[in-house]
Amino acid sequence: MGSLDTNPTAFSAFGDDASAGFQPLNPDDVRSYLHKAVDFISDYYKSVESLPVLPDVKPGYLRNELSSAPPTSSAPFDVTMKELRASVVPGMTHWASPNFFAFFPSTNSAAAIAGDLIASAMNTVGFTWQAAPAATEMEVLALDWLAQLLRLPSSFMNRTGAAGRGTGGGVILGTTSEAMLVTLVAARDAALRRSGSQGVSGLPRLAVYAADQTHSTFFKACRLAGFDPANIRSIPTGPETDYALDPARLLEVMQADVDAGLVPTYVCATVGTTSSNAVDPVGAIADVAAVFNAWVHVDAAYAGSACICPEFRHHLDGVERVDSISMSPHKWLLTCLDCTCLWVRDTHRLTDSLETNPEYLKNDASESGNVTDLKDMQVGVGRRFRGLKLWMVMRTYGAAKLQEHIRSDVAMAKMFEDSVRSDDRFEVVVPRNFALVCFRIKPHGGGMTEEDADEANRELMECLNRTGKAYLAHTVVDDRFVLRFAVGSSLQEERHVRSAWELINKTTTEIMQDKIVAAVE
Repeated sequence: MGSLDTNPTAFSAFGDDASAGFQPLNPDDVRSYLHKAVDFISDYYKSVESLPVLPDVKPGYLRNELSSAPPTSSAPFDVTMKELRASVVPGMTHWASPNFFAFFPSTNSAAAIAGDLIASAMNTVGFTWQAAPAATEMEVLALDWLAQLLRLPSSFMNRTGAAGRGTGGGVILGTTSEAMLVTLVAARDAALRRSGSQGVSGLPRLAVYAADQTHSTFFKACRLAGFDPANIRSIPTGPETDYALDPARLLEVMQADVDAGLVPTYVCATVGTTSSNAVDPVGAIADVAAVFNAWVHVDAAYAGSACICPEFRHHLDGVERVDSISMSPHKWLLTCLDCTCLWVRDTHRLTDSLETNPEYLKNDASESGNVTDLKDMQVGVGRRFRGLKLWMVMRTYGAAKLQEHIRSDVAMAKMFEDSVRSDDRFEVVVPRNFALVCFRIKPHGGGMTEEDADEANRELMECLNRTGKAYLAHTVVDDRFVLRFAVGSSLQEERHVRSAWELINKTTTEIMQDKIVAAVE
């Protein structure tokens, strides 16, 4: 048999034996390229502390640095790595930097990187059990391990007993947005069935609920799931509940909707909101939702990781009465993106809405009912081998070291909070629950108004970020501009937190002095 390639030399990679043709997985190249990539990664972690956290580049810079047209000819891998160092790295916001205090952390670890590398190399596509038995079962095992660390009820686990598979289970998705979307779809379909709707005719009557502190991705997911924006309830919160959802207020809103002919369908409770780290009372919310047979989902994307520590587990009290819960180890549990874990109390409610069963995917294992194909618990069909890195993190470090990691971050955040409270120019705006401190320059002396304080805080953040020595983000709480200081980058130590506070202190002094001088002039 002859080769279909009529011009083999045209496809030869640089330096390859031309007679062999193009070999993208040439074993020698794999070893050489990966060794160089690993050296780059190791060097990056050694040097990232010295790099500006925020890059000094303008939109469109990379097109000017690199060719705007794809290369026709091959080049040595060293050329690619040189361009990576020279053009890409200087344009990165360094989430791995120990001076990164913005948003929430994006943690990582040697075990996670190794797991992700191996999973990428295997490149399995685990849509059904048969397509990737070990990948499917590894995901199930890792989720059950993590569920046990979180002390979730057994109803959420994938374990198979003598009588066959239980009703609960989990899946690893890319983001919290996906977890919200798939559970919203399942809740939507269940509510339509309950109300006797033909098809989607009853969709305009369905209503969903969350606190105004809930992540904006919830409201986006609601729209994607087809809910009428007019029936998406954002319930106001305030300092009287530490910005958590008030169950009594939730009951009032849901009952008013029922009286107006609407069908309460889904409630999202958050453990650790993005703006203020508020914790909604899970058990009380579940009790209210049960009155209306509404689905309850718990978004614990960030703070769920802390709940592997006994001293934080109470934030999940009542979880046995909810329908689903998600958390993201890629935020705070040393497992690189993307890794959002979703558990549901009854997988059938999810698969009934998301299942696809084309002839070409039918197989004995799926037909037996002894497995749940993970494609039927997500939006798409294809999926990565995400379970490997999560398992490798738990297997390598164990519960004790993971708990130590969480506790160390919380201790550093408390240290920073104590520094803020000891300086009468500042205030801590909301109680610190985990490793996020929300603080601001407060109005004081000399006729400084709230508007003036907002301006000073905005200036403080911009000055800090321009230095490249720290990166903070902000939020708005009760119409006040608030700085967020999130501890948790994997390389952070006490010295980084202390240095950040010293920089904040010094910069604040300079800003306030400038304002005094300006006022005198």
